[in-house]
Amino acid sequence: MMRTLEDRVVVVTGAGAGIGRALACAFAAAGSRLALADVDAEALGETARLVGSARCLTAVVDVADRVAMEHFAGEVAAHFGAVHVVVNNAGVTVSQTIERLSYDDFAWLIGVNFWGVVHGTKAFLPWLRQADEAAVVNVSSVFGLIAFPTQGAYNASKFAVRGFTEALRQELRGTHIAVHCVHPGGIRTHILRNARFYADAHGETDHARASDEFSRLARTTPEAAARIIVAAVRRGTPRVLIGGDARLIDHLQRWLPVRYASVIGACVRLADAWATRVPRAARRRSRAGSTAPAPP
Repeated sequence: MMRTLEDRVVVVTGAGAGIGRALACAFAAAGSRLALADVDAEALGETARLVGSARCLTAVVDVADRVAMEHFAGEVAAHFGAVHVVVNNAGVTVSQTIERLSYDDFAWLIGVNFWGVVHGTKAFLPWLRQADEAAVVNVSSVFGLIAFPTQGAYNASKFAVRGFTEALRQELRGTHIAVHCVHPGGIRTHILRNARFYADAHGETDHARASDEFSRLARTTPEAAARIIVAAVRRGTPRVLIGGDARLIDHLQRWLPVRYASVIGACVRLADAWATRVPRAARRRSRAGSTAPAPP
C-alpha cells in the first residue's frame, strides 16, 4: 500500500500510447514525478507534453535491451535521487498459429513482453529497496490466465509474466515493496493494429478488418484501466483484473480449468458463423434495395 503518490517517482515503460500514456497522465494527476520510456520518440514526446515535461524524464529505450534498461535505471535514479514505483507495461503481439510462427517473430515478442518485464524489474529493484515504500507493477493479460488460438507466443509471454511476478511477490513478502500483477481484458488500444499480424483465430488475414473488430469488442478505455491500476497501487492489491471480460475469463478458468478451451472454441465458431452470415444478409438487402437491418 502506498500512503501517497505525491512526489513519488514513477517509472512507466511503453508510455507512448495506450495504457502507458494513460498511466502517465493518471500518476501525473496524483502529483507523481515521472520517468517514461518507449521506443517511439514522437509518441513519447506527445505523452510528455500531455503530462507536463517539467516533472517528467523521458528516454527512448527498447525494454528488450538489458544494457539499455540498466542505463535507464541509473539515469532515473541519478535524475530524481529515488525510485518508488515501476510499471513494466510495454507489450507487443503477434497473431499467427504456432506451427507457422517464425522464430524471429517469437523472439521479438518474448524479448519485449517477458524479458522487458525481467529487465525492468531487476534493473530497478536495487533502487526500490532504498525507498521507504515501493511497488513493482507487471502487466500480464487475461491471456496470462487462459490460452487462445493464434496467440501462442503472446500467451507464453503473459503466462511467464504472471509466474515471474507471483514468485517475486513471495520473495518480497515482508518487505516494503508491493508486487502487483495486472490482467487487462480487451482495452481500446492500438496493440493489434501495431501487431505483426498474419492470421487470427477465424483464419482471417485482413489486418485492418481484424483491428476494427477488436476495437468494437474492446469495452474498456486505457484511461479506465489506468485508474484501476493506480487505485491498486494505492491499496496494495496484488492481483488486478481490468474489465468485466477479465473477471468473466477469470471465473471461467477457475470453473473449467481444462475445459474452458471448449467454451472458447464454441465462441470462435459462433463468431465465424456470424461473420459469414452478416455479409450474405447485406448482399440480400442490396439486391432487394432494402435498408432494413440484418436479422440477428
